[in-house]
Amino acid sequence: MVGIEEVAEHAGVSTATVSRALRGKAHVSPKARAKVEAAAKELGYVASSSAATLATGRTQNIGVVLPYIDRWFFSVILEGIESTLIEHGYDLTLYNMSGGQSQRDRIFNEFLLRKRVDGVIAVAVNPNEAELENLTRMKKPIIGIGGPIKGARSLSMDDRAAGVLATEHLLTLGHTRIGMIGGEPGADREFNQPDLRFIGYQQAMNAAGLEVKPSWSASSDYTIQGAYKVAKQMLGDPKDAPTAIFCASDEMGFGTIMAAKDLGLEVPKDISVIGIDDHDMSDFFALTTISQHPREQGKKAVEMMLQLLNDAKLQEHVNVEETTEWPAPLVVRGSTAKHVGR
Repeated sequence: MVGIEEVAEHAGVSTATVSRALRGKAHVSPKARAKVEAAAKELGYVASSSAATLATGRTQNIGVVLPYIDRWFFSVILEGIESTLIEHGYDLTLYNMSGGQSQRDRIFNEFLLRKRVDGVIAVAVNPNEAELENLTRMKKPIIGIGGPIKGARSLSMDDRAAGVLATEHLLTLGHTRIGMIGGEPGADREFNQPDLRFIGYQQAMNAAGLEVKPSWSASSDYTIQGAYKVAKQMLGDPKDAPTAIFCASDEMGFGTIMAAKDLGLEVPKDISVIGIDDHDMSDFFALTTISQHPREQGKKAVEMMLQLLNDAKLQEHVNVEETTEWPAPLVVRGSTAKHVGR
């Protein structure tokens, strides 16, 4: 079996350089990294994970905790996390919490505390004080995506501000009869995302001196089908229908567009629709949206984690409260237009 010494000799570098290059570490020049990778490939060298663990105390593995894996937003973030980890020579262990509280308890109080992962990335999961204390005691840093975490680092979009921005876009187009389809109560128990987006909508409407009518406010389960049903009811009243709808996700925006068309309404001539996400299908539906760039969020979280793991003083500040705000720009497409009356 080829060893690291043979790779170093073949590449004309030190064994330390080989180790850093193949583990994706910094402080290796592009030229040296290329020579090491070429030598390893030519000699058929595969690094021993057990040897690396013994030498460094690290597993080269990151635990990723998700509430779902069958929804677009989470699967795309996971794609961004996985591809970036692979690029840096790391493995991934996925923990899905769809099994409820008992499954969550086992993940946080058992699986993540074993010596299987070097750190944790939590997507739309807010660890409580005890869960965070256990991770810190075991010297495992955690980075959250989806909202601020008390006592830990996180990457977070301002959901309230996104709601304000989406509503203000419709207001600047002259719409005053603006409805909203938000997430169902309890749809996000971790960071109260549905409430925050609705608060943003409400604040923008109130600032414009406009009424938030109960008949123009509905909730759905973030799916196309769910939004289709409630949008059809909201738009079906010829005497009391809004001229624009803010949807708390792009998939709900797609359902709203489909409901409008089935009612004989033209988008955006008769009804403007805006979402949040920048879903892969948003271009197809010409949906105006607030872009979250979930793949890039996943990539950024990995970069933050690897920077932490490369910090020689990590043990002194394993988990500290630090929120990095994720930008969420407006992307204007063809589903919103100036209100010209009916």
